[in-house]
Amino acid sequence: MVKFQPDGWRTVTPRIVTDDVRGLVEFLKTVFDATGEYRTGAPAGMKIGDPIVMVSGDGEREAMPAFLYVYVEDTDETYRRAIGAGGESIEEPKDTPHGDRRAMMWDARGNRWQIATHREDMSVNEI
Repeated sequence: MVKFQPDGWRTVTPRIVTDDVRGLVEFLKTVFDATGEYRTGAPAGMKIGDPIVMVSGDGEREAMPAFLYVYVEDTDETYRRAIGAGGESIEEPKDTPHGDRRAMMWDARGNRWQIATHREDMSVNEI
């Protein structure tokens, strides 16, 4: 019997619609060590850590930017890779009051990426 969702996929799946699927797939591989491949005529399922992000072309839909918060092992290194891969800085890496080291950038396709490494657990009263 076929399951209602494919193995490995979450019930909520981020989807980015872009006019440059191949370019975004390469950006995700370079910056986040994502796995997955560009596919002609079908969305690319790009695994970034735990979830899969669906990347598809703008044929039937308009391209629309995404805003994703991604936890990574090293914010500073991931930020450097993103800028080196054509990303534009919005916020350089910094420590936040809620325990994350965080940075933010745009990619060349207009998507906003907030990347963070959780460094300290805070109680609800400290946040």
